[in-house]
Amino acid sequence: MRRVMPTVAQDFQLAVVLTPHLWSGKLVGAMIITFIVQGVTIGAYAARLAGVQTKRIATSISLFNLFVTTGRLANLFMAFFVGPLSDQAGNAVARLQGDPHGVASWQHLFDVQLRLIVLAGTVGMIAFALLLPMFTYLFRRGVRSFEARGSIPHSLARLLSPRVIGEVLRAQRFPGLRELVSFDWRRLPKRLLIFNTVVMCVYAIGVQASFLASVLDVGVARTAISLSGVINGIGTIAFTLFVDPTSAMITDQAIHGKRSIEEVRSMVFYLSLTAIVGSVLSQAILYPAAVLIEVVARFAAHVHL
Repeated sequence: MRRVMPTVAQDFQLAVVLTPHLWSGKLVGAMIITFIVQGVTIGAYAARLAGVQTKRIATSISLFNLFVTTGRLANLFMAFFVGPLSDQAGNAVARLQGDPHGVASWQHLFDVQLRLIVLAGTVGMIAFALLLPMFTYLFRRGVRSFEARGSIPHSLARLLSPRVIGEVLRAQRFPGLRELVSFDWRRLPKRLLIFNTVVMCVYAIGVQASFLASVLDVGVARTAISLSGVINGIGTIAFTLFVDPTSAMITDQAIHGKRSIEEVRSMVFYLSLTAIVGSVLSQAILYPAAVLIEVVARFAAHVHL
Protein backbone atom coordinates (compact mmCIF):
# COMPACT_ATOMS: atom_id res chain seq x y z
CA MET A 1 0.00 0.00 0.00
CA ARG A 2 2.85 2.33 0.83
CA ARG A 3 4.34 1.66 -2.58
CA VAL A 4 1.09 2.45 -4.35
CA MET A 5 0.23 5.75 -2.65
CA PRO A 6 3.33 7.69 -3.81
CA THR A 7 2.72 6.50 -7.37
CA VAL A 8 -0.89 7.66 -7.28
CA ALA A 9 0.15 10.96 -5.73
CA GLN A 10 2.83 11.46 -8.38
CA ASP A 11 0.37 10.66 -11.14
CA PHE A 12 -2.14 13.11 -9.68
CA GLN A 13 0.51 15.83 -9.39
CA LEU A 14 1.61 15.20 -12.99
CA ALA A 15 -2.00 15.41 -14.12
CA VAL A 16 -2.46 18.74 -12.34
CA VAL A 17 0.71 20.18 -13.85
CA LEU A 18 0.11 18.93 -17.38
CA THR A 19 -3.68 19.17 -17.53
CA PRO A 20 -4.30 21.22 -20.67
CA HIS A 21 -6.49 24.29 -20.48
CA LEU A 22 -8.75 24.77 -23.46
CA TRP A 23 -9.20 28.53 -23.38
CA SER A 24 -6.38 31.02 -23.32
CA GLY A 25 -5.57 34.48 -24.64
CA LYS A 26 -3.58 32.91 -27.48
CA LEU A 27 -6.54 30.82 -28.60
CA VAL A 28 -8.85 33.86 -28.52
CA GLY A 29 -6.28 35.90 -30.45
CA ALA A 30 -6.01 33.21 -33.14
CA MET A 31 -9.80 33.05 -33.40
CA ILE A 32 -10.10 36.82 -33.80
CA ILE A 33 -7.45 36.95 -36.53
CA THR A 34 -9.05 34.02 -38.38
CA PHE A 35 -12.47 35.64 -38.05
CA ILE A 36 -11.17 38.82 -39.72
CA VAL A 37 -9.01 37.11 -42.35
CA GLN A 38 -11.70 34.74 -43.57
CA GLY A 39 -14.28 37.50 -43.42
CA VAL A 40 -12.16 39.82 -45.56
CA THR A 41 -11.87 37.01 -48.11
CA ILE A 42 -15.67 37.09 -48.45
CA GLY A 43 -15.83 40.88 -48.46
CA ALA A 44 -13.36 41.00 -51.35
CA TYR A 45 -15.93 39.29 -53.60
CA ALA A 46 -17.88 42.56 -53.59
CA ALA A 47 -15.14 44.11 -55.74
CA ARG A 48 -16.47 42.21 -58.77
CA LEU A 49 -19.92 43.69 -58.37
CA ALA A 50 -18.52 47.16 -57.68
CA GLY A 51 -16.45 46.90 -60.87
CA VAL A 52 -19.56 46.26 -62.95
CA GLN A 53 -21.52 49.04 -61.27
CA THR A 54 -18.73 51.62 -61.77
CA LYS A 55 -17.54 50.28 -65.15
CA ARG A 56 -14.02 50.35 -63.69
CA ILE A 57 -13.21 46.66 -63.68
CA ALA A 58 -9.41 46.94 -63.70
CA THR A 59 -9.40 49.30 -60.72
CA SER A 60 -11.86 47.16 -58.79
CA ILE A 61 -9.76 44.04 -59.44
CA SER A 62 -6.73 45.90 -58.12
CA LEU A 63 -8.62 46.65 -54.92
CA PHE A 64 -9.80 43.03 -54.81
CA ASN A 65 -6.20 41.80 -54.98
CA LEU A 66 -5.24 44.30 -52.28
CA PHE A 67 -7.89 42.91 -49.92
CA VAL A 68 -7.05 39.28 -50.64
CA THR A 69 -3.30 39.81 -50.30
CA THR A 70 -3.76 41.74 -47.05
CA GLY A 71 -5.94 38.96 -45.68
CA ARG A 72 -3.42 36.27 -46.53
CA LEU A 73 -0.59 38.34 -45.06
CA ALA A 74 -2.58 38.79 -41.85
CA ASN A 75 -3.09 35.03 -41.77
CA LEU A 76 0.66 34.62 -41.26
CA PHE A 77 0.41 36.51 -37.96
CA MET A 78 -1.81 33.74 -36.63
CA ALA A 79 1.41 31.77 -36.10
CA PHE A 80 2.20 34.11 -33.17
CA PHE A 81 -0.85 32.67 -31.40
CA VAL A 82 -1.11 29.11 -32.70
CA GLY A 83 2.67 28.50 -32.46
CA PRO A 84 2.79 28.70 -28.64
CA LEU A 85 -0.29 26.48 -28.39
CA SER A 86 1.46 23.96 -30.63
CA ASP A 87 4.65 24.18 -28.56
CA GLN A 88 2.71 23.63 -25.36
CA ALA A 89 0.95 20.56 -26.72
CA GLY A 90 4.07 19.24 -28.48
CA ASN A 91 6.25 19.58 -25.36
CA ALA A 92 3.62 17.81 -23.26
CA VAL A 93 3.35 14.99 -25.80
CA ALA A 94 7.14 14.62 -25.81
CA ARG A 95 7.23 14.36 -22.01
CA LEU A 96 4.38 11.83 -21.92
CA GLN A 97 5.63 9.40 -24.55
CA GLY A 98 5.26 6.54 -22.07
CA ASP A 99 1.67 7.50 -21.28
CA PRO A 100 -0.63 6.89 -24.28
CA HIS A 101 -3.64 8.31 -22.46
CA GLY A 102 -1.83 11.54 -21.62
CA VAL A 103 -0.54 11.89 -25.17
CA ALA A 104 -4.02 11.33 -26.59
CA SER A 105 -5.49 13.90 -24.18
CA TRP A 106 -3.09 16.64 -25.30
CA GLN A 107 -3.53 15.77 -28.97
CA HIS A 108 -7.31 15.84 -28.58
CA LEU A 109 -7.20 19.18 -26.78
CA PHE A 110 -5.06 20.76 -29.50
CA ASP A 111 -7.39 19.31 -32.13
CA VAL A 112 -10.36 20.98 -30.40
CA GLN A 113 -8.50 24.30 -30.20
CA LEU A 114 -7.75 24.20 -33.91
CA ARG A 115 -11.36 23.37 -34.70
CA LEU A 116 -12.48 26.39 -32.69
CA ILE A 117 -10.12 28.53 -34.77
CA VAL A 118 -11.55 27.11 -38.00
CA LEU A 119 -15.06 27.69 -36.63
CA ALA A 120 -14.19 31.32 -35.95
CA GLY A 121 -13.23 31.65 -39.61
CA THR A 122 -16.58 30.20 -40.68
CA VAL A 123 -18.43 32.64 -38.43
CA GLY A 124 -16.35 35.46 -39.92
CA MET A 125 -17.36 34.40 -43.42
CA ILE A 126 -21.04 34.39 -42.46
CA ALA A 127 -20.81 37.77 -40.74
CA PHE A 128 -18.98 39.45 -43.64
CA ALA A 129 -21.31 37.80 -46.17
CA LEU A 130 -24.20 39.57 -44.46
CA LEU A 131 -22.25 42.82 -44.86
CA LEU A 132 -21.69 42.43 -48.62
CA PRO A 133 -23.93 45.43 -49.51
CA MET A 134 -21.75 47.61 -47.30
CA PHE A 135 -18.56 46.23 -48.84
CA THR A 136 -19.94 46.82 -52.34
CA TYR A 137 -20.56 50.46 -51.49
CA LEU A 138 -17.12 50.66 -49.90
CA PHE A 139 -15.48 49.37 -53.08
CA ARG A 140 -17.47 51.82 -55.21
CA ARG A 141 -16.27 54.69 -53.03
CA GLY A 142 -12.75 53.30 -53.17
CA VAL A 143 -12.76 53.19 -56.97
CA ARG A 144 -13.99 56.79 -57.26
CA SER A 145 -11.56 57.98 -54.60
CA PHE A 146 -8.65 56.29 -56.36
CA GLU A 147 -9.59 57.86 -59.69
CA ALA A 148 -9.73 61.29 -58.06
CA ARG A 149 -6.47 60.98 -56.11
CA GLY A 150 -4.46 58.40 -58.04
CA SER A 151 -3.05 56.92 -54.85
CA ILE A 152 -4.21 53.86 -52.92
CA PRO A 153 -2.84 55.11 -49.53
CA HIS A 154 -4.57 58.48 -49.96
CA SER A 155 -7.79 56.76 -51.00
CA LEU A 156 -7.69 54.45 -47.98
CA ALA A 157 -7.06 57.42 -45.70
CA ARG A 158 -10.08 59.15 -47.22
CA LEU A 159 -12.25 56.09 -46.61
CA LEU A 160 -11.33 56.22 -42.93
CA SER A 161 -12.86 59.66 -42.40
CA PRO A 162 -15.85 59.69 -39.99
CA ARG A 163 -18.22 61.05 -42.64
CA VAL A 164 -17.36 58.33 -45.15
CA ILE A 165 -17.56 55.64 -42.47
CA GLY A 166 -21.05 56.88 -41.61
CA GLU A 167 -22.09 56.71 -45.27
CA VAL A 168 -20.69 53.19 -45.58
CA LEU A 169 -22.59 52.02 -42.50
CA ARG A 170 -25.82 53.57 -43.78
CA ALA A 171 -25.36 51.69 -47.06
CA GLN A 172 -25.71 48.37 -45.24
CA ARG A 173 -28.97 46.54 -45.69
CA PHE A 174 -29.85 42.92 -45.10
CA PRO A 175 -31.38 41.08 -48.06
CA GLY A 176 -34.90 39.77 -47.71
CA LEU A 177 -36.01 36.24 -48.46
CA ARG A 178 -37.39 37.24 -51.86
CA GLU A 179 -34.04 38.70 -52.88
CA LEU A 180 -32.16 35.60 -51.72
CA VAL A 181 -34.48 33.35 -53.69
CA SER A 182 -33.98 35.50 -56.80
CA PHE A 183 -30.28 34.62 -56.98
CA ASP A 184 -30.04 32.05 -59.78
CA TRP A 185 -27.17 29.57 -59.66
CA ARG A 186 -28.22 27.87 -62.90
CA ARG A 187 -26.72 30.66 -65.02
CA LEU A 188 -23.32 30.20 -63.38
CA PRO A 189 -20.66 27.62 -64.37
CA LYS A 190 -21.00 24.66 -62.01
CA ARG A 191 -17.24 24.11 -61.99
CA LEU A 192 -16.80 27.63 -60.56
CA LEU A 193 -18.90 26.81 -57.51
CA ILE A 194 -17.38 23.35 -57.08
CA PHE A 195 -13.79 24.57 -57.31
CA ASN A 196 -14.49 27.47 -54.96
CA THR A 197 -15.89 25.04 -52.40
CA VAL A 198 -12.86 22.75 -52.68
CA VAL A 199 -10.31 25.57 -52.63
CA MET A 200 -11.84 27.19 -49.55
CA CYS A 201 -12.11 23.79 -47.87
CA VAL A 202 -8.36 23.29 -48.25
CA TYR A 203 -7.40 26.90 -47.57
CA ALA A 204 -9.43 27.03 -44.34
CA ILE A 205 -7.38 24.29 -42.65
CA GLY A 206 -3.99 24.50 -44.41
CA VAL A 207 -2.15 26.09 -41.48
CA GLN A 208 -4.16 24.30 -38.78
CA ALA A 209 -3.62 20.83 -40.28
CA SER A 210 0.14 21.41 -40.37
CA PHE A 211 0.21 22.44 -36.72
CA LEU A 212 -1.91 19.43 -35.75
CA ALA A 213 0.48 17.14 -37.66
CA SER A 214 3.37 18.62 -35.67
CA VAL A 215 1.73 17.37 -32.46
CA LEU A 216 0.75 13.98 -33.87
CA ASP A 217 4.45 13.26 -34.43
CA VAL A 218 6.70 15.61 -32.47
CA GLY A 219 9.76 14.07 -34.12
CA VAL A 220 8.94 15.79 -37.43
CA ALA A 221 7.20 18.85 -35.99
CA ARG A 222 9.29 21.45 -37.82
CA THR A 223 8.96 19.66 -41.15
CA ALA A 224 5.19 19.38 -40.72
CA ILE A 225 4.75 23.06 -39.89
CA SER A 226 6.89 24.10 -42.86
CA LEU A 227 4.50 22.23 -45.17
CA SER A 228 1.71 24.72 -44.40
CA GLY A 229 3.20 27.10 -46.95
CA VAL A 230 3.07 24.37 -49.59
CA ILE A 231 -0.60 23.66 -48.87
CA ASN A 232 -1.61 27.33 -48.95
CA GLY A 233 0.46 27.77 -52.10
CA ILE A 234 -1.42 24.95 -53.79
CA GLY A 235 -4.70 26.51 -52.67
CA THR A 236 -3.65 29.90 -54.05
CA ILE A 237 -2.64 28.37 -57.39
CA ALA A 238 -5.92 26.44 -57.60
CA PHE A 239 -7.85 29.65 -56.89
CA THR A 240 -5.86 31.49 -59.56
CA LEU A 241 -6.38 28.73 -62.14
CA PHE A 242 -9.98 27.68 -61.59
CA VAL A 243 -11.91 30.33 -59.63
CA ASP A 244 -10.51 33.79 -60.32
CA PRO A 245 -10.41 33.60 -64.17
CA THR A 246 -13.99 32.32 -64.41
CA SER A 247 -15.35 34.98 -62.07
CA ALA A 248 -13.36 37.62 -63.98
CA MET A 249 -14.82 36.36 -67.26
CA ILE A 250 -18.37 36.64 -65.91
CA THR A 251 -17.61 40.16 -64.74
CA ASP A 252 -16.22 41.13 -68.16
CA GLN A 253 -19.28 39.68 -69.87
CA ALA A 254 -21.49 41.84 -67.66
CA ILE A 255 -19.42 44.92 -68.56
CA HIS A 256 -19.98 44.19 -72.28
CA GLY A 257 -23.70 43.50 -71.87
CA LYS A 258 -23.50 39.75 -72.41
CA ARG A 259 -24.65 39.11 -68.86
CA SER A 260 -26.88 41.09 -66.53
CA ILE A 261 -25.76 42.72 -63.33
CA GLU A 262 -28.13 40.38 -61.51
CA GLU A 263 -25.99 37.45 -62.66
CA VAL A 264 -22.96 39.12 -61.13
CA ARG A 265 -24.91 39.56 -57.89
CA SER A 266 -25.80 35.87 -58.05
CA MET A 267 -22.14 35.01 -58.62
CA VAL A 268 -21.05 37.03 -55.57
CA PHE A 269 -23.78 35.44 -53.47
CA TYR A 270 -22.95 31.87 -54.47
CA LEU A 271 -19.19 32.39 -54.24
CA SER A 272 -19.78 33.53 -50.67
CA LEU A 273 -22.13 30.62 -49.98
CA THR A 274 -19.77 27.98 -51.40
CA ALA A 275 -16.85 29.49 -49.47
CA ILE A 276 -18.86 29.11 -46.26
CA VAL A 277 -19.78 25.54 -47.21
CA GLY A 278 -16.12 24.80 -47.91
CA SER A 279 -15.14 26.19 -44.51
CA VAL A 280 -17.74 24.00 -42.80
CA LEU A 281 -16.59 20.91 -44.70
CA SER A 282 -12.97 21.64 -43.75
CA GLN A 283 -13.78 20.46 -40.23
CA ALA A 284 -14.27 16.95 -41.65
CA ILE A 285 -10.90 16.84 -43.38
CA LEU A 286 -8.82 18.57 -40.67
CA TYR A 287 -7.64 15.36 -38.99
CA PRO A 288 -7.18 13.30 -42.21
CA ALA A 289 -5.22 16.22 -43.70
CA ALA A 290 -3.05 16.36 -40.57
CA VAL A 291 -2.35 12.62 -40.81
CA LEU A 292 -1.42 13.02 -44.48
CA ILE A 293 0.94 15.89 -43.66
CA GLU A 294 2.43 13.81 -40.85
CA VAL A 295 3.14 10.95 -43.29
CA VAL A 296 4.69 13.32 -45.83
CA ALA A 297 6.77 15.03 -43.15
CA ARG A 298 7.99 11.68 -41.83
CA PHE A 299 8.93 10.60 -45.32
CA ALA A 300 10.74 13.89 -46.01
CA ALA A 301 12.60 13.71 -42.70
CA HIS A 302 13.82 10.14 -43.15
CA VAL A 303 14.43 9.87 -46.88
CA HIS A 304 18.13 9.78 -47.83
CA LEU A 305 19.07 11.84 -50.87
